[in-house]
Amino acid sequence: MDLRESIGNQNAVALGLSKHVLLTEAKTSNSVLSPLSIQVVLGLIAAGSKGPTLDQLLAFLKSKSNDQFSSFSSELVSVVFADGSVSGGPRLSFANGVWVDRSLSLKPSFKQVVDNVYKAASNQADFQTKAVEVTNEVNAWAEKETSGLIKEVLPSRSVDATTRLIFANALYFKGAWNEKFDASTTKDHDFYLLNGSSLHVPFMTSKKKQFISAFNGFKVLGLPYKQGEDKRSFSMYFFLPDAKDGLPALAEKVGSESGFLDHHLPQQRVEVGDFRIPKFKISFGFEASKTLKGLGLVLPFSGEGDLTEMVDSSVGQNLYVSSIFHKTFIEVNEEGTEAAAASAGVVKLRGLLNTEKLDFVADHPFLFLIREDMTGIVLFIGHVLDPSQAN
Repeated sequence: MDLRESIGNQNAVALGLSKHVLLTEAKTSNSVLSPLSIQVVLGLIAAGSKGPTLDQLLAFLKSKSNDQFSSFSSELVSVVFADGSVSGGPRLSFANGVWVDRSLSLKPSFKQVVDNVYKAASNQADFQTKAVEVTNEVNAWAEKETSGLIKEVLPSRSVDATTRLIFANALYFKGAWNEKFDASTTKDHDFYLLNGSSLHVPFMTSKKKQFISAFNGFKVLGLPYKQGEDKRSFSMYFFLPDAKDGLPALAEKVGSESGFLDHHLPQQRVEVGDFRIPKFKISFGFEASKTLKGLGLVLPFSGEGDLTEMVDSSVGQNLYVSSIFHKTFIEVNEEGTEAAAASAGVVKLRGLLNTEKLDFVADHPFLFLIREDMTGIVLFIGHVLDPSQAN
């Protein structure tokens, strides 16, 4: 399977997972998540699974084999997640870590995947007498890898004497807009909430041409980030429903329609009329196992799962995944975007030609995502219900 097909599959998983989170866990709050971060943790778990458990993980990840998912993950890290800040592009960091109880050792085949595919730092841990210290160590690691944005990926008491392994992933992104907004033009305007009330929040504006396309029932805006010297090209996309209360239906559409992004991204700049986007800052966290079970991924979280490929010990027969914690942060302002997440190729199609001016006024709840446009991989996705809440 080529990289483009794999990315199409991963985006389908990512959008489906995000839809589920946005319409359940986060239906009353601003949210942002990195499905990719969760998928990487599931890939690590898959590498240590076999039998029906492995089959279920691979089916969920839309991958034919562990080797296929591993080679995809490895290529993704080298192609998409290399830091671009040295050459003027976005600053990126993508790190994996594994903590294993000191009474156990990783199976050589699993350790090879951990070391070579996921480039994960392996750490010995004393879960049985120092669970709190291990929790603090994992949290300090996530904080360092996300430039201080994710302070506590593992909540207190989530690790105890029965814990044997922790897999963690941290993702950090900081990009400057290709064309920064002039902060002196940022002004307060009304933002309409889903409950029908409104409030005053700061909106950024610009008179320059923008990447905007209008579709049936919604509009899409693309804001490119400054590129480095490599071929990668990162953008943030805003999906704005026409109806003030149209977000849930749009989230359903984005997460359900096959190849949705391929057909609904703006391809050229157009003259803008009224153009306003609110500044926002979001912190969001949730425990993902309930969501994943709701999507049919059950075996790794049950006593019936087979995670025996992880460690050299009969203990492996009793391992199960108790929880997957995910925390994310994003800030969007005049300069650009800073985003982070931690979890313990698409064909471009032409846009519609449009000669008249298009308005894009994001004064009611909308969806957003950050995407690398050369490959098409989605890094972050979320929605803004109330820009005044920094939750």
